[in-house]
Amino acid sequence: MLLLLTFLIIFSSRTVLGQQEESLFEDYVDLADFDLDIAPRRVPRQVKTILTKESKPHIQELSIKTTIISRYAFTAVYCAMLNRHTAAAEGVFSFQIPAGAYVSNFTMIIGGRVYQSEVRPKQKKVQQENGKARNKESGEASPEQELEVFRMSASIPGRNRAVFLLTYEELLQRRLGRYEHVTSLRPLQLVSRLSLDVTIVDHSPITHLQVLPLRNGRSTNSGSSKTQVKKDPPVTSVIKQEKNVCKITFGPNIVQQAKITTSGLLGDFVIRYDVQREMGIGDIQVLNGHFVHYFAPKDLPAVPKNVVFVIDTSASMVGTKIRQTKDALFTILKDLRPGDHFNFISFSNKIKVWQPNRLVPVTPLNIRDAKKFIYMMVPTGGTNIDGGIQTGSDLLREYLSSPDAGPNSVSLIIFMTDGRPTVGEIKPTAILGNTRSAVQEKFCIFTIGMGNDVDYRLLDRMALENCGMMRRIPEDADASAMLKGFYDEIGTPLLSDIRINYTEDSVQYVTQHLFTNYFNGSEIVIAGKLTNDSVKSLHVQVTASNNDKNIILETDIPLGNRQIETEKHVNAARVAMASGPKTPASGVTHGLGIALGSIAEDFVERVWGFLSVKDGLRSRLRSQTSKEREDHIKQATNLSLTYNFLTPLTNMVVEKPEVLPDGTMAPTPTRPPSSGDAVSIVNELPSDAEDEEPQRDNKKPSSQNLSLGNKIGKVERRPDKKSITVFKTSADGDPHFVVEFPMSKLTVCFNINGEPGHILRLVSDHKNSGVTVNGKLIGAPAPPGSHKKQRTYFSTITIVVDLPKRAYIEVTPKKVILDGRDRMVLPCHSTVSVDSGVLSVSIAGKSNVTVTVGGNVMFVILLHQYKNPASYQRDHLGFYIGNSKGLSHQCHGLLGQFLYEEVGLAELPAEADSEPSPVLKVKERSVPVVKKNRRIFSGTQNVDCWFARNNAAKLIDGQYEDYLMSHMFDTGDWPHGTNTA
Repeated sequence: MLLLLTFLIIFSSRTVLGQQEESLFEDYVDLADFDLDIAPRRVPRQVKTILTKESKPHIQELSIKTTIISRYAFTAVYCAMLNRHTAAAEGVFSFQIPAGAYVSNFTMIIGGRVYQSEVRPKQKKVQQENGKARNKESGEASPEQELEVFRMSASIPGRNRAVFLLTYEELLQRRLGRYEHVTSLRPLQLVSRLSLDVTIVDHSPITHLQVLPLRNGRSTNSGSSKTQVKKDPPVTSVIKQEKNVCKITFGPNIVQQAKITTSGLLGDFVIRYDVQREMGIGDIQVLNGHFVHYFAPKDLPAVPKNVVFVIDTSASMVGTKIRQTKDALFTILKDLRPGDHFNFISFSNKIKVWQPNRLVPVTPLNIRDAKKFIYMMVPTGGTNIDGGIQTGSDLLREYLSSPDAGPNSVSLIIFMTDGRPTVGEIKPTAILGNTRSAVQEKFCIFTIGMGNDVDYRLLDRMALENCGMMRRIPEDADASAMLKGFYDEIGTPLLSDIRINYTEDSVQYVTQHLFTNYFNGSEIVIAGKLTNDSVKSLHVQVTASNNDKNIILETDIPLGNRQIETEKHVNAARVAMASGPKTPASGVTHGLGIALGSIAEDFVERVWGFLSVKDGLRSRLRSQTSKEREDHIKQATNLSLTYNFLTPLTNMVVEKPEVLPDGTMAPTPTRPPSSGDAVSIVNELPSDAEDEEPQRDNKKPSSQNLSLGNKIGKVERRPDKKSITVFKTSADGDPHFVVEFPMSKLTVCFNINGEPGHILRLVSDHKNSGVTVNGKLIGAPAPPGSHKKQRTYFSTITIVVDLPKRAYIEVTPKKVILDGRDRMVLPCHSTVSVDSGVLSVSIAGKSNVTVTVGGNVMFVILLHQYKNPASYQRDHLGFYIGNSKGLSHQCHGLLGQFLYEEVGLAELPAEADSEPSPVLKVKERSVPVVKKNRRIFSGTQNVDCWFARNNAAKLIDGQYEDYLMSHMFDTGDWPHGTNTA
C-alpha cells in the first residue's frame, strides 16, 4: 500500500506543481483548462458547450486499473479534478463499487498535501436507559444493490487540482459457469481522459472471455445463460487474450463519451470469463504460508431435488411484478427434471397451497396443473411472511419424513417477496426463530427480494441461518430474467453434505469447509494458514453425497511445487500490469499497474483475510449467545484492521483539507482526523443494531436517483417554491390529533396511546371516493423526566386509492413508494414532483410530501428527521389534511369522521367550590374537555384547542381499538356502521 501511495504522490505532485506555475488566474473558461486528449478544433460544439457551462470542478482524468489474479480482483481508481475558478469549490468523488467488495485504501492529495485514510473499529451506539442498543428501524433499512456508492467531498482551492485514489478488493463468485467482473463508469460528467485497464491472470488456462456492451438501466445480472445474446463490446475496447493472461482496455475520448451519453452515466463495464478445470480435488495454490483451494467439479449427474416455491401475492405485487414473476415460474416449470418433486404456495393475508400435504413428481399433467395455479394467482391483501414460510416448511418437512422422499435428494424452499411482514407475526426476530424451529436443519431456504421496500436484513439472515442464499432484484430490473437466472444457479444440485478436510497438524484458521450443497456452475473456495513451513505435502480429503452414492476424493499436494507454480503466475500478473500503456500526458496508469502488481504478491493471504472476515460476519449473525457473538465480532474486526478493510465493523477516517475564505489552502492542518470525517458504505452483509449508520451525503441525489428522472418521463426535479398553507386537522407527534371544525369555529385535540406496530385508520372512505389512509406506529422511550414510559410516532403512512383504479402511496421518513401507472421509489432527500394519473406527489426535500388525489383531495405529510438523534428520538411523520372536498359525507376514521361534523361547547353547572366544567357536544354525546395549546407544523404554529382525555373516549365513535388495522393496505369498512356511537 505504501508503494501505491508513493506512485500516487510522484505523479500527482508533478501535475499539481505544474498547475501552480500557471499565470492564468482570471476567472474565465478556456478549453485548455480541460486538458483534452484531442485537438480543440475536433471537439464538437455541443461538447464544448457542455464543458464551458460546467461550474463544478472538472474531472480531467479518471483511470481505473484492475488485476484479477486467480479470481481475486484488486482495483485502483485514480481521479484528478481541476477547479478552474479562483474561488474554492467543493469537489465530490463518487464511485460505485461491487456490494461484495471491501475498500482497502483511500487517499486525497489537495494543494500538494497528502491526506491518508485510516481504518478504525466502529464504535457502539449510545445505550438506552434499559441497556439495549438503539435499534435501526426496520422501516428504514435501505435496499442494497449489486453496486454501492463510495463518496467523499472536499474543498478544492481556486485554480488548483485535487487527486483522489480509491482501492478495493473482491473475490469473484462463479455463477452459471462464469465469473463476472463489473466496473461502474458513472463519473456524472464528461471526462477529459478516461481509461479502464483490466488484467486477468490465472493458474489455469482461460477458456471463455466475453466483454458485454455497457450495461445500464434494467439489470439482468443473474439472467439465464441460456438466453444470453452475444453482442459487440463497447467502442474503443481492446481485448488481448493469451493462454493464461488476458488484457482488456477501454478508453473513449470525450467526444466518444458524449456519443454514448452526455450525463456521464456510461454504465457498467462487464467482463465474463471462465477457466479450464481439472477433474478431481480441484486447484490448490500456495504462497507465503497460506493456501487457497478452488473446488468446482463438473460432469456429475444432477441430484434430484424437492423444491417448494413460496410466492408473495400481496397487493403490492400487482402489475409488472406479478406478471414477471409468473413468466419466470412458467419458464422454471419447463426446467424441472424427471425425479424432482415440487409444490407451490402463494401467501398474502391468506395462504394457498397448490397440492395440500404433499410434493408431487414432475409429470406433464402436474406441470399443466401447476401452470393453472400460477396463472390464477391474484395480488391482494397484506404480507404474511411468517405464515408462508411456516406452511412451506411444514409441507417439506412432512414430505421428507415420508417413504416417498429419496435418501440423497436435495431439499429447498425458494421464497420470494417484495415487501415487509404486515400480517401475522411481524417481528423479524420472531420470524427468524420460527423459521429455525420449522426448518430443523433438514433443508435450505433461498430468499429473493424484489424492489426497494423489502427487509433485506430479514431475508439475508433467513437464508444465512438456513444454508441458503439471498438475491436482490432492483426496482427497475428485469425481474423475470433475474428470477429465472437465480433458479438456474440453484436448480441443478450436483453434491450435498460436502466436507473438505486438510492434514490436521499442518493447517490452522481454515475458512468455511462444510457446505450443504454444491450447484452446477458455482465454485467452493476455502483458504487457510499453514502451521509449519517445513511440511512438504498437504493431505486433502473431500467427502460428499451424489444422488445414490457417497463420494470420497483424496490426494497429497506437494507444497513446494505449488509454491513455485503460484509464484510464476504472480510474476506474470506483475509484469502484465507494469507493461500497461501510458495514457497521454499521464504516467498514472503505468504507476498504478506496478503498484497493484506488488500488492498481488500476497494475494493468497489476502484471499484468506477476505474470506475470514466474511466468515466472521456470517457467524456473528448466526450466534446464539452474546459471548459467542462478541467473539466473532472481535475476530472479524481485528482481521478488518489487519488488512485495512472497510467492513460493517469498521469506519474509514480521513482528514479533510481546510481552505481559507480567499480560496487558498490553510498553511497547516489545524485538527487531527475525527470520526466526523469517516466514510462508511453499506456492505452486502447488514450491520447489527449497535453498528453505526452509514454516513450519506443527502445534498445531491445519487447517480441511481439521477437516472430515475430519465426513466419516468413525467418526473420533474425543481425547487418547491410554494409555501405550505397551515392545515389544523392533523395527526403529528406522539401522536397528537388535532381536528378543526370551521363551522363551529372550534378546534379539538386528543391523543391516541397505541402500541408500537399498531396500524391506525386515519381516513376511511373506501366505498365512496375510494380513499383510505392508514398510519403505522413506531415506539421510542420517553425523554428523561417524562411521566410516560414510552412514546409512539407514525413511521409509515399509506394512502390507498381504489377509484377509478387501484393505486397507492407509501411514505416513510426516507422514501416515497408510488404505485400508479408505474411503481416508483422516490427518495425524501430530493425535490421531485410526479403525476401518476389519479395520484400525484410532490416532495420538498427533507421537508414534506404533498399528495393529491383526483385534484380535490390533498394531504400533506411532514418529514421529521434528526441528524444526530438522542436515544428518545425517532425519525417520524406528521399527517395533515389540506383539502377534503373530494371525500364523502360518509367518510370515517380517527380524523375522517369529523370532516363534516359540527360540535358545540357547553358548561356543566359548578358543584360546591369548583368552577363550571366545559364539555363538547358531539353527536349527542357529552365529552369533558380542557383548554390546551398545541404546536403543529414542526413547532412553527401554535393552536388553541379543547383537549379530550382517555384516548378520545366519547369523542370518537367506539373505542380507539376499533381503528386498529391488520395491515397497511387494509381498506375494510368501519365495523360499527357509519358515524354511530
